[in-house]
Amino acid sequence: MQRHLPNAQFVDAGPLVNWVRGVKSPQELIYMRQAGVISDLAMQTAIDSIAVRVRQCDAAAAVTAALIRGTDEFGGDVPSKPTMATGPRSSGPHLTWTEERYKPGEATNIELGGCRHRYHCGLSRTVVVGLPDSKLTELAPIVTEGMGVALDAARPGATCEEVEAAFRRFTMERGALKPSRIGYAIGNGWTEGTASLKPGDKTVLEPNMTFHMMLGFWYTDWGYVCSEVFRVADSGAPETFSSLPRQLFVNA
Repeated sequence: MQRHLPNAQFVDAGPLVNWVRGVKSPQELIYMRQAGVISDLAMQTAIDSIAVRVRQCDAAAAVTAALIRGTDEFGGDVPSKPTMATGPRSSGPHLTWTEERYKPGEATNIELGGCRHRYHCGLSRTVVVGLPDSKLTELAPIVTEGMGVALDAARPGATCEEVEAAFRRFTMERGALKPSRIGYAIGNGWTEGTASLKPGDKTVLEPNMTFHMMLGFWYTDWGYVCSEVFRVADSGAPETFSSLPRQLFVNA
């Protein structure tokens, strides 16, 4: 083609389709809201299943079943593998369960996502069995409030880096630093590989863009996670697809 079109300028359009996916159609948003309902059901299953002496793999099996079962109105598609790291293993992202049994004082970081016609809706929460460590009880409300600040900044016309900066300012003033990005475009597939909520990303938010705001904090031997998928609204604060409380869950 280049030989026969010597006066043409060829441009790499590899990521073009993914960028077009960034703004969702009304039907795509329906699928993502349905995936959000499935995510909530699966996360509630995780919260209800994690208890002393329960095997981690049994809780994971219940969560996976909930992701696939969906609701009476609509079922779930093939979900991404849920991550459910417990105890010291919660110090890193994307780690799975083991066959060990839950012990008092252990925290489990859960990241899962309902899937509806290939449209994903991520969701993360941390669950503690028994008395939580003071590090978790101190960090959790900072992250929750910081998420509120970041979501309030995620309005049409704002840039990705401005949303991240709002979160970083709030949390750093309170002694919590997240060095990695706080979110990314999500939809048809878990990550669209385009816009990220991070320093330097000047992508302008447009109505009906959807992002997974994933606030993961990982330290030497512990961690904490909380996330929401949101839609940039026509004006004002965004729509979030989960109805679960943004908090540290404690199972006595």
